[in-house]
Amino acid sequence: MVGIILTGHGRFADGLTSSVDLIAGPQKDYVAVNFEHEVDELTTDLNAAFDQLQDCDGVIVFTDLQGGSPFKTAVELSVSRENVEIIAGTNLPMLAEVIMARSMGLDLDTLASMAVNTGKDQVTRFELASIMGDDQDEDNEDFSDGI
Repeated sequence: MVGIILTGHGRFADGLTSSVDLIAGPQKDYVAVNFEHEVDELTTDLNAAFDQLQDCDGVIVFTDLQGGSPFKTAVELSVSRENVEIIAGTNLPMLAEVIMARSMGLDLDTLASMAVNTGKDQVTRFELASIMGDDQDEDNEDFSDGI
């Protein structure tokens, strides 16, 4: 099975893990790593997470922000390891999709691609006008210049 490490600033990892637990239940081969103090502590915690998942077929590391300390540290640590994918900009739908799909035995590359595609597909902007349709505009026409 592909292992999962979730990391991010503050208690991002614990917060998202709480949601994952509600949706899919507690996960095997899954480690949440918060970043609340110093980068040295984050490095130690991520190394411990990688060690915990050493028997997995690969590891996907989900981070909150591309370029942030959790992302950069995960990238630096992944260089000396095989079969590691780093995904930045993590949201709940992408993480849940991978968690559900990895039980089907999908490979690391497929799961990483699914995560990115799901993440992109789930980012939307709500616009009330788009669900009301164009018919509503006719009822609210501007007659300030006359008919």
